[in-house]
Amino acid sequence: MPRGLPQAVKDNLEKCQLATLAAVDAYNRPGRKFRTAQFLVMIVIAWTALFHAIYYRRNIKPWYKLRNGRFERVDGDPKHWDLSQCLKQYYVAATPPERKNLEFLIGLRNKIEHRHLPELDASLYGECQATLLNLEELLVSIFGAKYSVAEQLAVSLQFSSVVPPEKKRAARALAVNNARSVKDYIETFRGNLPAAVLNSMKYSFNVFLVPKVANRESAADASVEFIKINEASPEELKRLEKLNVLIKEKKIPIANLDLYKPSFVVQKINQECRHIVSQNAHSDAWRHFGVRPPSGGPRPEHCRTEYCVYDEAHRDYLYTQAWINKCVQAFSSADSFREITGRKPVVRGGV
Repeated sequence: MPRGLPQAVKDNLEKCQLATLAAVDAYNRPGRKFRTAQFLVMIVIAWTALFHAIYYRRNIKPWYKLRNGRFERVDGDPKHWDLSQCLKQYYVAATPPERKNLEFLIGLRNKIEHRHLPELDASLYGECQATLLNLEELLVSIFGAKYSVAEQLAVSLQFSSVVPPEKKRAARALAVNNARSVKDYIETFRGNLPAAVLNSMKYSFNVFLVPKVANRESAADASVEFIKINEASPEELKRLEKLNVLIKEKKIPIANLDLYKPSFVVQKINQECRHIVSQNAHSDAWRHFGVRPPSGGPRPEHCRTEYCVYDEAHRDYLYTQAWINKCVQAFSSADSFREITGRKPVVRGGV
């Protein structure tokens, strides 16, 4: 640790680094079940320590206060802000994708403290990777490159043939009753995010992994190259597609593990909504919110996957619980109903 920083800052920076390395080690170590649970516990500790270091550097004591103005204490020591409180103090009213990423992980961490969870690693990789990169970026931007933990990390090796069975196990595990609350939490959180946040690399990190063949010794340091989707030009993507090196796997959030046909969606909406919703009204809704492309379009799979996915086998669309929730909310308002359908809603029972 360099000279000049208060001891509290140094201690928390060291804690942040060690907890981050422990989180990555837990996630990357092969053979563990539900590695994400262990990763979440350690990465929350790492983020909390980083924010405490930031506040101590600003001469702000990140401690809870009592109503009488004194600091709250636990066993004689001041009670420090938890990560949720750190986010409130740091971002105030701003809600950037990196904050939503942490709020999602905090809620999931709280779930795992009190129950056994299924294997969710394959479903949560994007959020876990994003929070790691966000932490590194904030750490380096405030305290300098000498505090980077990236030099101590390596790309986790994966056997491509193992991934599909892992996802199938995660899907089956989430179908059991004791995982419902976890699934509902993930589904609801993702479903309520604005598209700009959900698609942000700072909320969930999604890349193409591109093999690189080194034709000279100086180029052999990196055997893979990460190509960010939102930074690659159309020409670059076309070139890579021709070379057949892109792993094109559409990310389907956990919300889509339970899918429903349109008729069932309309039935569920009508059970919870005071206005009568027809199949035509439902079609107006997915058009209004841009949830899926029109029927017969050239790219039927281009859906907002938190709400809808294309079923290739049956050549139709299936919808998520998040979409049902959104429709119930939208159709419950007379003004929103009229905006979506262009028609005045009919109240159930004529009341």
